[in-house]
Amino acid sequence: MDRVALADFLRRRREALQPEDVALPPGPRRRTPGLRREEVASLALMSTDYYTRLEQRRGPQPSAQMLASLARALRLTSDERTYLYRIAGHHAPTTLSAHTHVAPALLRVLDRLDDTPAMILTDLGETLVQNPMAIALFGDASRHTGFARSAIYRWFTDPAERSIYPEADHDRQSRAQVANLRAAHGLRGPGSRAGDLVRTLQKANAEFAELWDRHEVAQRFEDHKTLLHPEVGPIELDCQALFTEDQSQTLLVLTATPRTEDYEKLSLLAALGLNRFTEAEV
Repeated sequence: MDRVALADFLRRRREALQPEDVALPPGPRRRTPGLRREEVASLALMSTDYYTRLEQRRGPQPSAQMLASLARALRLTSDERTYLYRIAGHHAPTTLSAHTHVAPALLRVLDRLDDTPAMILTDLGETLVQNPMAIALFGDASRHTGFARSAIYRWFTDPAERSIYPEADHDRQSRAQVANLRAAHGLRGPGSRAGDLVRTLQKANAEFAELWDRHEVAQRFEDHKTLLHPEVGPIELDCQALFTEDQSQTLLVLTATPRTEDYEKLSLLAALGLNRFTEAEV
């Protein structure tokens, strides 16, 4: 670990960002350039004291998970992220296995979506980041670990995962999940994490094994779907997906038609989410 290089790199990247780059309000006049340390710490989901010690060359070696959070908070490119890992004393993830690094271009769009559910997913259905509206709609996906980080895996191993969709849509959703994984498997190859996920699900679930043998391939989301929320009931939403150039990540945005009951339900979810956040801060 190169403490001097790490501290200097973090400081310079922080100073290069402006509040509007990460969807933060400008606030009162700033005495220093760029973001404040506490703002970066908040974006990276770490304490301000911990981040400050890193910039002061006296912090402990960050874990790989912490570095992924810092790369996301500082909106690092793939090359910058690789450099961050190396000066922190870690092997940088390869491009295809870097399932914790969010594409900066997608993150910039997500930063500006605060009035409708949006999230960034890997091609294995792993949620990399959610805005507060998406957390209110789907729950916090960051609690999952291992294969369970993949919504595809959870769909075939956890019955509770299906409760958000009407039962009549389960068969179609199962086919879509497998077809999406087939596309990722074709891109990554059998020796990848996609291959590991396929082999695990083939042993764990007969429905998956049967659908996998159909060789259906698709990399798309349904344009329209109904979701069942435990507090506000069924919500009809339109879905739009924006892919990275290499198709490895997707920004999924869900919207409701203005001036409809579904639009009002999304507004209610936003209020419920804000109330929970406020209560947690008390």
